[in-house]
Amino acid sequence: MSAVDENGPEHGGDDIVAAEYVLGVLPAEERQAVARRVESEPGFARLVERWEADLSPLAAGYAEVQAPAAVKDKLDRLLFSGAGDTSAANSVSTGGILSSLAFWRGLSLAALAALALFVALPFVNPPADEPQMRLVASLAPQESDVHYFVVYDARTRDVGLSHVTGERAAGRDFELWVIDGQQAPVSLGIIPAGTNVHLAVDDATRGKIESGAVFAISLEPAGGSPTGQPTGPVVAAGDLKTI
Repeated sequence: MSAVDENGPEHGGDDIVAAEYVLGVLPAEERQAVARRVESEPGFARLVERWEADLSPLAAGYAEVQAPAAVKDKLDRLLFSGAGDTSAANSVSTGGILSSLAFWRGLSLAALAALALFVALPFVNPPADEPQMRLVASLAPQESDVHYFVVYDARTRDVGLSHVTGERAAGRDFELWVIDGQQAPVSLGIIPAGTNVHLAVDDATRGKIESGAVFAISLEPAGGSPTGQPTGPVVAAGDLKTI
């Protein structure tokens, strides 16, 4: 699958910057620069206001959930000890994604679904008079520190990934998989390094995604799985939500 450079003008320019500002995903220096633009550029400020209005209803679909104690403990360490957990993904059974207990338990946590609020649409901006299916997923850590947000857009047949946390080990690659029920996982390809990247979607995989498939990321040898099926541990996973 081919990756598409996020920084090209075809992906929305100021509209993308405004969305990322509202989501809070910009680095500190860039966020400060954008905040100054909000104060000085009325047109850009209106873009920010529109994104705030568009994104606010997303929170209404998710009930408040108490975070597990282990998550709070890790956040406390990251925020107050000055030392984050940068260890590589823990190994899990090589029996495959479908037999991974940690994987399926992770999908059942309603707290992960709430994270989809923060992804929105940093990759696409379809016309208002051309409604299309758009799906989001928060690929939350599975016995790892790897976390991605994903946006699928039916109009462009494109999956955009926003890298939140976690690094691949030296000589290894992250590979993105689509899982439709009990069918064998289908690879969308190696996830290129970068904060925001894109993968193209073929027609067969498009049908699986739009029927409500699950996304998962496995840690594979450099270049991807040698077998066409996941061979390494599942490091992040999440189900799709319609927006």
